[in-house]
Order: sequence, then C-alpha cells, then structure tokens
Amino acid sequence: MKKKIFKLMCMLLVVFSLTGCTKYINNDKNKVIKNEANGQNVVKNILCKPTDKKLLSIYDDYNKKAKKQDKVNINDLPTCENLKVSQGKYEGIWTTIFVKPLAWFIIKLGNLVKNYGLGLILATLIIRGVVYPFTKKAAMQSEMLKKAKPELDKLEKKYKDKTDQESMMKKSQEMLMIYKKYDINPMSGCLFSLIQLPLFFAFYEAISRIPALFEENFLGFQLGTSPAVAVFSQGKYYYLIFIVLIFFATYFSFKLNSGASMSKEQEKSMKTMSNFMVVFMTFVSFSISSGIAIYWITSNVFTIVQNLIVKKERK
Repeated sequence: MKKKIFKLMCMLLVVFSLTGCTKYINNDKNKVIKNEANGQNVVKNILCKPTDKKLLSIYDDYNKKAKKQDKVNINDLPTCENLKVSQGKYEGIWTTIFVKPLAWFIIKLGNLVKNYGLGLILATLIIRGVVYPFTKKAAMQSEMLKKAKPELDKLEKKYKDKTDQESMMKKSQEMLMIYKKYDINPMSGCLFSLIQLPLFFAFYEAISRIPALFEENFLGFQLGTSPAVAVFSQGKYYYLIFIVLIFFATYFSFKLNSGASMSKEQEKSMKTMSNFMVVFMTFVSFSISSGIAIYWITSNVFTIVQNLIVKKERK
C-alpha cells in the first residue's frame, strides 16, 4: 500500500512538472546560455521584466538570432513589482496553481519589507507555517515510531525464520496492534514528502523566474550569484557560508526527521539515502543561486525547530 501511494505521488509530481516548468534560452550550438555575471542559466519564460543591463543585453542578442516564436518579448512583460497572478498566457496547471501565485507572494512581501531577499525568507516561513499542522503530524508519527521500535524489533525477531502464510498474517496482525497502541499511521511518512517535494519545486521555479530576485542584494549577498562564481570569479569567499549552512541544515533536518524503521534493512537504507542527500545538496550548493540557497536553509531550519518542538512535547 505504501509503495502504491509513493508511486502515485511521484506520478502526480511528474504530471504537474510537465504541465509547466522553467525553460532556458539556447545559443546557436543548442547550449544553454549562462549569465557570466552570476553563473545562472538565462530563463526564457521569466514572469516579469528584468532591469539589469547585462541581462537585458543577453536577451537582446538572443532575440536578434531567434525565430519569431522563440523570442522573449521583454517589453510585453510587467515590471516585477507590478506582477499579477492573472498576467501572461496559460502555462499549465503547475505554473498556474503553484508557481505564479508563489512568485506574486514573494514579490508582494518583498515590496512590503523593501527587500526581496527578506521577502523570500518571510514567504518561506509563512507557507511552512500554513502547512505546519500536517508536517508536525508526520514528525509526531516519526517520534512514536521510535518509541515503538523495541516492540517492533522484538516482533521481527519472533518471526525472523517464519515465512509461511499463517505466520505472516499473525505478524501483520501483531504489528497493527503495536501501531494502534502507539497511535501510528503507517502512511504518515508519505505525508511529509507529499508536502515538501511540491513546495521545493514550486519555490525553485518561482525564484528562478523572478529577475528582480536575482538583481537584489541581501546582507551583502547578490541573490542571483552562485557560490562558485562568487568565489572563483569574484574572489568573494564569504559566499562559502552558504555551502556550510546548507550542509548543516540538511544534515540536522534529515537526522531529526528520521524515525525508527520497520527493520534494520530499512533503517540502513534510510541512513544511506539521508547521507546521499546531504552530500548531493552540499555539492549542488556550489552552483545554485544565493536566493535558492536562502530558501533551502530557511526551510530546513524551520523543519529542525519543528522536530525539536515535537521531541520536547513527546518527552
């Protein structure tokens, strides 16, 4: 049952993602054009008009060579501060329901506090606060699994060498009794992923398609610049703080969010996946924009605080 729900979740994410996603402009050799000033790929389907002269010149050069249907009509776009959800052509369910409203929300908060970087942090915290009851429930289930682990391990040991149908049925019945005793819903583990994954993709795309965010400075960091470009091209070594923060935020987020597994094999598998994600995100953090890094750090810090609260409540 759990595998079926996971597969369904993945299918829904693929469907939503394919109905609208970030597109990039290519050069004559069909390679994605990068903005050398910040190291980011130049987005084709931006939601609002950029003001950076270097970026505008990239679009201008591209439009001179591009076919009519492929051109980026900069002059038809609204200014970022005047972005509206209803503006622009229909781009699919994903963009219409998630990306555009989120981009508008980030912009409005940025206008309110006079800084898009701070607006991004506030948008992350507010939306994580809205879904908090659901993610908290998943975290609570994880804690209850830890409490039930000794009994579950004992059950696994009891039926270790019994593979007949009658023994398997008895094992399932006893396992359900343990779940009932600790008020555990086996499907709750899917809830966290079902909420987190669409949020991450929506934020990633919304941030990537708002030029104003990449043009903004926040606490001395240019939000469109990646640590790799900042360090190796500009000599700004303080951007390395993003890599350090992403490593620790991801590590502790996974560590605190991991519950007890049903078996030692599953526990080992979960640990391997967590370690992979920590290494993967640390590696990726070199090339992502500072804006996306700020979202990831903020969201994971929220998760860490949430799980610490749950742990305290369950003691």
